[in-house]
Amino acid sequence: MTTSTPVLDTTIPTSNEDPFSQEVLADPLPFQRRLREAGEVVLLERYGVFAMGRYETVRAALLDWQGFESSAGVGITDFRKETPWRPPSLLLEADPPHHDAPRSVLERVLGPRALRELAPRWEADADDLIDEVLAQGIEFDAVESLAEAFPLRVFPDAVGIPADGREHLLPYGDHLFNSFGPENFLVQHGAPHIGEHSAWVNEQCARDRISPGGFGAAIWAAADRGDLTADQAPLVVRSLLSAGVDTTVHAIGAVLHAVATHPDAWAELRADPSLARVAFDEAIRLEAPVQTFFRTTTRDIELGGAHIPARNKILMFLGSANSDPRRWTDPERFDLSRDPSGHVGFGMGIHQCVGQHVARLEAVSLITALARRVESIQLIGTPERHLNNTLRAWKRMPMRVELA
Repeated sequence: MTTSTPVLDTTIPTSNEDPFSQEVLADPLPFQRRLREAGEVVLLERYGVFAMGRYETVRAALLDWQGFESSAGVGITDFRKETPWRPPSLLLEADPPHHDAPRSVLERVLGPRALRELAPRWEADADDLIDEVLAQGIEFDAVESLAEAFPLRVFPDAVGIPADGREHLLPYGDHLFNSFGPENFLVQHGAPHIGEHSAWVNEQCARDRISPGGFGAAIWAAADRGDLTADQAPLVVRSLLSAGVDTTVHAIGAVLHAVATHPDAWAELRADPSLARVAFDEAIRLEAPVQTFFRTTTRDIELGGAHIPARNKILMFLGSANSDPRRWTDPERFDLSRDPSGHVGFGMGIHQCVGQHVARLEAVSLITALARRVESIQLIGTPERHLNNTLRAWKRMPMRVELA
């Protein structure tokens, strides 16, 4: 990990807090409030990086890929100074023109036609999973039984990877997102096993491991047409497996926690299943699975009266932006009457999550199936957080349901 000490503009507020501490990762809201109130841009002295927590500032930085580049890495490590532990993502960690072809291919592969074909299959799979869970009883861990089980069942099938070895996917993604932060206790915990997980994931991206008819086969077909190179194709498949599982798991967990703690909202959703899409986006806004991303300034930038020198890391707090009262009324409340569509939980601009519609279809299929079978949901214990340097997640969520 490299950090630099920027030339300090004395007009920029500073903070000695650690947003990657166990305390802040477990409950980031108090820190995020202090960050937003401190200023539009705040220097985090511990890491020598600039932080943004206000909605308009974060959104502007996400849209300005020319001034805030991704190709130097979306974590704290500067790829201009250090070699990353795995080849950079062609989606997250690339800018135009290198970003253009992979993005264009994935937009077609994950487009409306693919979703129309997947929808009835995933709806049936969701019904089957709910039946299986409820057959075991009305008390269960919603993280293990629903939030993890459904994406691990349907998404790798859609990509076209074998069933054996899928237990590598979650720990691989977890370490990947941890590695965007500093080399703290979370990175050290995952490091001894990442070689095994990474090797398995990389093997699944090869042409001969991909079954026909899925996202992976479509990516390799794009390479055959010349839309991608043969070297790019496995990296694009890897992007699906890196960013398409953990984030969806934690998004579904966020929705489940929100409806379990807001019984009126669950009643509304049962009465009007079309609200499942609103519930998904409102849960993403309220508790963004991806809390932070880094960018690197390509030039000296004046922002909010502050001077940010070129070649400095910027830490954007997406979760904080989604809770900014300057943008949202009563932002820490889950509200199905709200239009949450402006949230930055999926990013914004050319690097906005290309798979968000796939994640939304997974979550909506599962929540809608659950609503058909379950009258009420309640937590029967204190849910336990899963800590990650980048992600907001649940480890356990003990739940009891009453059948309809």
